[in-house]
Amino acid sequence: MGTGAGRPSKDRNVSAAALVFPERGGAFWLFDAGEGTQHQLMRTPLKLNKLEAVFITHLHGDHLFGLPGLLSSRSYHEGAGDLPLFGPPGIKSFLDAVFAITGTHLEYRLDIREAVAGPIWDDGTWSVRCAPLDHRIPCLGYRIEERDRPGRLDSERARQLGVPFGPLFGALKRGEDVELPDGTIVRSRDVVGPPIKGRVVTLLGDTKPCPEAVLLAEGADLLVHEATFAAGMEEKAAKYGHSTTGQAAETAKKAGAKRLVMTHFSHRYRMEDLASLENEARKVFPETVAACDLKAIDIPFRSE
Repeated sequence: MGTGAGRPSKDRNVSAAALVFPERGGAFWLFDAGEGTQHQLMRTPLKLNKLEAVFITHLHGDHLFGLPGLLSSRSYHEGAGDLPLFGPPGIKSFLDAVFAITGTHLEYRLDIREAVAGPIWDDGTWSVRCAPLDHRIPCLGYRIEERDRPGRLDSERARQLGVPFGPLFGALKRGEDVELPDGTIVRSRDVVGPPIKGRVVTLLGDTKPCPEAVLLAEGADLLVHEATFAAGMEEKAAKYGHSTTGQAAETAKKAGAKRLVMTHFSHRYRMEDLASLENEARKVFPETVAACDLKAIDIPFRSE
């Protein structure tokens, strides 16, 4: 939704990212909400009544100032249910003050949960944990893990063994052995492949290189990491609590991540500079992409 740092430009909005679950009818989670995020959402198929959770990394304005308006607008979307919102300490005071001063009333229950470290969310399919990063103010990174899925059912093999299409197929896929009318036992392991490894997505807030970033990104299928400055600007990056392209790539390499998406680029870099920034990181970590606003990135299962 936004890939710029500090302030918006004509090419990039400020920080926000959506993790979309197509199999859940377009449901999505939002990570950060800089100013103008709801305008960016209008340029996508995403709808606010499909927003299931919000995760804020820290309380700098370029990650936060779009949140009150977005939450208010969500009240006008039919079917918008209760909404959990996670963020560092202070997020509740911020929202309570904004809503009280402006007289804003939400038509749904906003469940604000301030977090520091550890597991914070589990919906039965995906779980989330967070850890503190190294920035100028308290800042969180989030690791989102999917549970392993049952292996693929070889329906042709099941039919050959006499299993009729219907509920027994589902039982086999769930790992259950089934008994046919003639007493034959068909074992799940004979017709179902090995479990499909769940995916891992890591989205970090602003940070200097730190051990917690590596731990959150360990083995991730996709790591979203800030790269505010180009390689060679490590001193300036450290001064402001940020990372360079090379440092983001080094974190991905240390963590054994599969892919790296760099974001949060300084206002000094134009769209035509993205290829150069991308190439800097690829010298350290080849599977790197420089993000641009409204770019969609598929996260396939490893078997695919």
